Amino acid sequence: MRHPRATVKAVLFDLDDTLVDHTHSARAGLAAVQRRYRGLHHRPLRALEAIYSDLVEEFHSRVLQGLLTLDEARVARLREFLTRAGERVSEEAIRDAAIAYRDAYHAASRPVPGAVPLLQHLRSFVRIGVVTNHVTAEQQDKLAVCGLAPLIDVLITSEEIGVAKPDPAIFEAALRRLGCDREAAVMVGDSWQADILGAHAAGIRAVWLNRFGLPCPDPAVATPIVALEPEVEVAARLLDGKISAGE
Repeated sequence: MRHPRATVKAVLFDLDDTLVDHTHSARAGLAAVQRRYRGLHHRPLRALEAIYSDLVEEFHSRVLQGLLTLDEARVARLREFLTRAGERVSEEAIRDAAIAYRDAYHAASRPVPGAVPLLQHLRSFVRIGVVTNHVTAEQQDKLAVCGLAPLIDVLITSEEIGVAKPDPAIFEAALRRLGCDREAAVMVGDSWQADILGAHAAGIRAVWLNRFGLPCPDPAVATPIVALEPEVEVAARLLDGKISAGE
């Protein structure tokens, strides 16, 4: 298979909830915390997720700013979560809960459906980069555990570059590393604010992965897709053409 006269030379991907199923892992981590506290047993997991999700961005931004380590953020986030959920526990119990969350999160790590075959298919035609707002070691671990590490050419993290999406500078750093002009690149991500508007500001064509059925804020800014499979059809959309059979 080959893509005839492909103009796209590189495809950039977000990582969490684009290539790696962060939502699934976070749910497993939260379920592990729920099992530790009787006061949470009667609460629907979805209701607890609503409380927890409000805290994720707040504490993640502190990690990106260098104010907290990832482990410190997990502890602080769970402390606030348990407080909001009405649980009064010791600091030792909070630290134990953070470890339980982390272990369950990593044990549940998996690629988003279709991610592996799509990357395998795309590698025949383009270079592949991952652009992510996170610490490098954590994202390297996710790529390795999910079997994605051998399928990408470049990993760019906000920790390494010193700026985070949607800042165009992090996309520009990825393009330099890949040796690709912005006109020959595509960015795929699930976050409208970070991935889509960031890529748009950097002059890169954006494809919005909308797995959860959200309304599209502006179809003129990005091409929406709802899944990463079937890989041949998705690849054709990313490369802005049809894949044809070849020798």
